[in-house]
Amino acid sequence: MVSSQPAPAASAPGAEKSTVPTEDELAAFAEQLRRLGPKEGARDLNRHGPATAAQLLQRCPAPLALDIIDQLDESRRLSIHDELSADTRAQWKVNAGYGKNQLGRLMELPAAVHRFDTTVAQAIAHLREEVKKRFVTYLYVTDDAGHLLGLVVMREMLLSKPEDRLGDIMLKDPFTFDADTSVEDAMRVAASKQFPVYPVCNDEGQLAGLVRGADLFEQNMASVIVQAGAMVGVEKEERVTTTWRRSLKMRHPWLQLNLLTAVMAGAVVGMFEETINQVVVLAAFLPVLAGQSGNTGCQALAVTLRGMTLGDLAQRKTLAIVTKEALVGALNGAIIGVIAAVLMFFYARSSSPDTNAYMLSFVVWMAMTGSCIASGVTGTLVPIALKKMGADPATASSIFLTTATDVISMGLLLGLASTLIIG
Repeated sequence: MVSSQPAPAASAPGAEKSTVPTEDELAAFAEQLRRLGPKEGARDLNRHGPATAAQLLQRCPAPLALDIIDQLDESRRLSIHDELSADTRAQWKVNAGYGKNQLGRLMELPAAVHRFDTTVAQAIAHLREEVKKRFVTYLYVTDDAGHLLGLVVMREMLLSKPEDRLGDIMLKDPFTFDADTSVEDAMRVAASKQFPVYPVCNDEGQLAGLVRGADLFEQNMASVIVQAGAMVGVEKEERVTTTWRRSLKMRHPWLQLNLLTAVMAGAVVGMFEETINQVVVLAAFLPVLAGQSGNTGCQALAVTLRGMTLGDLAQRKTLAIVTKEALVGALNGAIIGVIAAVLMFFYARSSSPDTNAYMLSFVVWMAMTGSCIASGVTGTLVPIALKKMGADPATASSIFLTTATDVISMGLLLGLASTLIIG
């Protein structure tokens, strides 16, 4: 396994090794490159000469290879470009014309494409040469303008006569993706289709490329993994092999933001300092309330993000979703609030017999119910609002949710106590 550290100073960056890597070494290098991501991958790629670097990039999915190339300086990029095969250069030129989350960036150039009047014998003769270079699953039939008319399954080829024409044995109007379809949307459809390869067409219906189901699944899983890290301030470029200095630089700004939001929650507690001084037992229940309401909000957030990923959210109105989460939060808060109220009653009685334990229990129940309602609604609205503003819902949702639940839960408990007990 290769190291992610830069090349030693004694050797020039990108200098070709004296020995050509074996096939096993190339496979190991490519696997390492896929795990590192664009920025770290570009650094690792500088350990190899242009020829080896080109071979490694051609073993990566097109989106990752293009992202790694974008991180290289111009001279290094050109030297690698000269070592790429003509087919790869043509493919990546097409891929680069699409956005990072569009299916067109993931597709490979079409293979086994024939006119509708091609005979089976002619197609087989051409196929014998093509399978030496690429893995072929289906044959694609087009007209003179390149519009996709149908596809031919290998079984039909075997059962047909040599003189039969592809247009007569093809499956007409096959399922296709548009090149500008998002990877997430494509993955949801592919989960129900389960085809090994999907043809991709442009706006004119011309066959633009192919996307393999395995590549689509891999790309979608990478996006999901990125979301999980982004929710806690871990950037998508960070890997286990990232140096501690870069990890610190990537994570620290998010912790600074989290500190700022935590100060807001502390300010709320400070506003009710006199209330806490008079009813000391309230301090013991502040973390309990914040923890329960925070978990309620996280549940709503997880369901909402999952709905965005699976496309369920678009099928229902926002108001209906928020109403449901408010109801679930109210029921959960009321049930948990009863248990918390009982605990408060006995705790208040044992700690300070003169304290109005009944009223304190009622305050805890009210605060627990209200904060769970608010956190459920917040956990739904925050990612929806971030998405409408054009931001990644997974990136900052948890930070805003934590702040909201802490402020609301502590504010409710102390505010109700100030009003109902202290007066």
